[in-house]
Amino acid sequence: MTKNFNNASILITGGTGSFGSAFIPLTLKKFKPKRLIIFSRDELKQWELSQKIKSKNVEFVLGDIRNKQSILEATKNVDYVVHAAAMKIVTTAETNPYECVKTNVLGSMNVLEACKQNKVKKVIALSTDKASNPINLYGATKLASDKLFVAGNNFFDSASTKFSLVRYGNVAGSRGSIIPFFKKQFKENGIIPITNKNMTRFLITLNECVEFVWFCFNEMKGGEIFVKKLPSFTVLELAKAISTNNKFKYIGIRPGEKMHEQMISSDDSMYTYDFKNYFKILPTINNDKSFYKIKRNHKNVSENFNYVSNINTKWLNASNIRKWIKKNPNYL
Repeated sequence: MTKNFNNASILITGGTGSFGSAFIPLTLKKFKPKRLIIFSRDELKQWELSQKIKSKNVEFVLGDIRNKQSILEATKNVDYVVHAAAMKIVTTAETNPYECVKTNVLGSMNVLEACKQNKVKKVIALSTDKASNPINLYGATKLASDKLFVAGNNFFDSASTKFSLVRYGNVAGSRGSIIPFFKKQFKENGIIPITNKNMTRFLITLNECVEFVWFCFNEMKGGEIFVKKLPSFTVLELAKAISTNNKFKYIGIRPGEKMHEQMISSDDSMYTYDFKNYFKILPTINNDKSFYKIKRNHKNVSENFNYVSNINTKWLNASNIRKWIKKNPNYL
């Protein structure tokens, strides 16, 4: 585990969101940062979070990544940045495309340029499964953002700011998590709405996300996309785990929604390396194995390899999920 956060200044964009709300207390518990800066544009969420987290090391800064000057000021004298700010709701992005592009693409450009100008040491941007072969605007903007952060590296200047990405899928405990939605629908109506019984998703907890980001800060050289290995489940098995009467209503796939989560496409297979608990995708513009210290036991995945939730090797059935929910009540 990295010790870099001790006595360091860390900034998280979109810090009042689901990831930030987990990252802040866990980081304060694990490390002793000099400053932990929560940068976001919602004053109510900042006030609510400030009532829960009482620490002289935590600073709340109101600002918007769409305003370059505000993120430029916020990143002064900062060592590490986690870029979590984004428009994330698929259907909202489809109906508000200009706003999605302004936040996810232009806002990411502002973060990147501000970090470079202020000589931030390392930046990790949070990616999403929807950036892999995107079929919706949200995914397309996140792919563009991913490409910006990869290209932002000066690969052969050790003193320059390093940018890498962490990609994951369905997060239990996040505001968009399907688990509390299913429980709410069942409690209120006795029926769980299912888009498609064959739909699959990966599962990761917020705590696992935070711990993986810590790990990647320590491992990153700049330009990699880190993908954690996760178990899969079908939406039907999740519904069975929550329902006691097996009453379901099939409502069809929503606009821009994928049947399965894909985190690595076959197009990336030639640049993807298999580690014990995660995959590492090297950038196409610099895939020098010696630069990334790829060793003999770190094998390149097979040609046309896909990391998709419906062809995973590890699965959760209704019984597994029920046990998981009982063990993790905080994620509901």
